[in-house]
Amino acid sequence: MRASAAIENFLEMMSAERGAAENTLASYARDLEAVAEFIAARGVNLPDAASDDIRAYLDEMNRLGFAASSQARRLSALRQFFRFLYAEGFRQDDPTGILDAPKKQRALPKIMSEEVVGRLLDRAKLEAEDPATPDRLRAVRLHVLLETLYATGLRVSELVGLPVSVARSDHRFLLVRGKGSKERMVPLSAKAREAMSGYLTLRDAQPGSDDNPWLFPAFSESGHLARQVFARELKALAARAGIATAMVSPHVLRHAFASHLLQNGADLRAVQQLLGHSDISTTQIYTHVLEERLHQLVSEHHPLAD
Repeated sequence: MRASAAIENFLEMMSAERGAAENTLASYARDLEAVAEFIAARGVNLPDAASDDIRAYLDEMNRLGFAASSQARRLSALRQFFRFLYAEGFRQDDPTGILDAPKKQRALPKIMSEEVVGRLLDRAKLEAEDPATPDRLRAVRLHVLLETLYATGLRVSELVGLPVSVARSDHRFLLVRGKGSKERMVPLSAKAREAMSGYLTLRDAQPGSDDNPWLFPAFSESGHLARQVFARELKALAARAGIATAMVSPHVLRHAFASHLLQNGADLRAVQQLLGHSDISTTQIYTHVLEERLHQLVSEHHPLAD
């Protein structure tokens, strides 16, 4: 079987049987095509590759300075690809079975303090409520985006892709469709509900709003606000609030949501459910952040600290 056909069949399986998202499928396609090109230069078809071929590719990634995380991601894609070929009877073995994943240090997430998040939200609210704000709808939209993100910890793609029907059904909760089309309920804070109500009033008054199914409509290919646009507007707001833009992004606010919950006594399992993590080990990264802060606190302030 040609490499391109094998990759296409694998992606179809991931989409149909495992419900992989478009971004996930695109990532698998890029990774597998890159490996296929390298192995083809060795005179080998990817579906027929041996362990030595794949090890040579990983060695080349290492030589070129790819991060261990990137190498591990490519190897993970290859493992799933060859397991698919084995399950379908195209191979009698899995050449990735004897390969070890590169060791990688898991980076701790950037965290914003509660005080900094408060300043950001206060600035967004101030601009949303100021009648002199040049683009009032955009300011109100940014305010509700921030309040909702910090209240729920949604992934930015989940947030900008919310249907308007979700916001109208029950202001106390949002029904979110996350990775793998899994649904979860997330509660909205009183401030987020108030911001949402004001935004919906303005949104509904816009021409053509009835015909757009998205909560945050925009003139884009998807029909809703692009996550890159939200990220730019967020950084601009941070600059106006006197906050370093390098420390602010939608994903950092998601991290802040999780770490602030844990700091204030929330259960790790509850935070896992709210974030939509399938594996609690992903959520446990936030406990490491808290441990580092406690260690730093003792090191700096304990009278017997070295």
